[in-house]
Amino acid sequence: MSEPTPMWVRVGGGLESVPDHLRHGPADLEFPPPGGPWEPLLLSGRLVGWAENGGLRMARQSAEIGQRLAHEQRDYLLGRLGHKLRSSVLALQESARLAAFGRPELLEAVFEQAHEVGRRAAALEAAAIEPKDTARGVVLGAALNLALPSATHHLPADAVVLGSEPALVEAFTRVGEWLLGDSLSVEAERAGSWWKVRVSVTGKRSPLPVPELGEPLVRLIVDTQLEGWLDASVPDRADIYLPAYRSR
Repeated sequence: MSEPTPMWVRVGGGLESVPDHLRHGPADLEFPPPGGPWEPLLLSGRLVGWAENGGLRMARQSAEIGQRLAHEQRDYLLGRLGHKLRSSVLALQESARLAAFGRPELLEAVFEQAHEVGRRAAALEAAAIEPKDTARGVVLGAALNLALPSATHHLPADAVVLGSEPALVEAFTRVGEWLLGDSLSVEAERAGSWWKVRVSVTGKRSPLPVPELGEPLVRLIVDTQLEGWLDASVPDRADIYLPAYRSR
């Protein structure tokens, strides 16, 4: 079999290399991927990838591969979250059975396990849901006040992003749980047609009991539901690129 043609395909609001599966973002003509030289691949004016040679056929191929990768990544995370939820439910059932038959000291554990089942079910729902509300301009500060009320905010007054407000609040709520430490700070700056939002944590962090509730879930929401891009390459920090709202 011939080797696949090296290219970068758009997955949500970011890019993924084929066949190496490296990440780069955001997907923007102003931010070409490393290597190359690459030519942009456009479909109906939308950037769908980069390749050594452009053209409509290559653009269609890139769009198809990107869509397939997005579905595969979503399905994989849903499978992992579903497995963790089933494990939690089984543990809760066993604790409840023992508590009902002579082990009342396990009632506190039953409560904690029920709470954990709820958290895992909510995460599964967040990954599975497809936002139905139309993307619109959302004031970033207002969304962060709901999602991260205790964080220190340093945001420009004109920081307005294009997206689903519920998905935006969900994404930053999950970021707060993932980067949980002594304190969080949020700042934003304009980067071309994007807002780059940096969430930093200080102090000792507690690892999540279910790793999939951290970066993988945040990445799915940001990249595919918000058409943004998550950069988690630096420890104790998340850089989130979100499309900037352009008023007409």
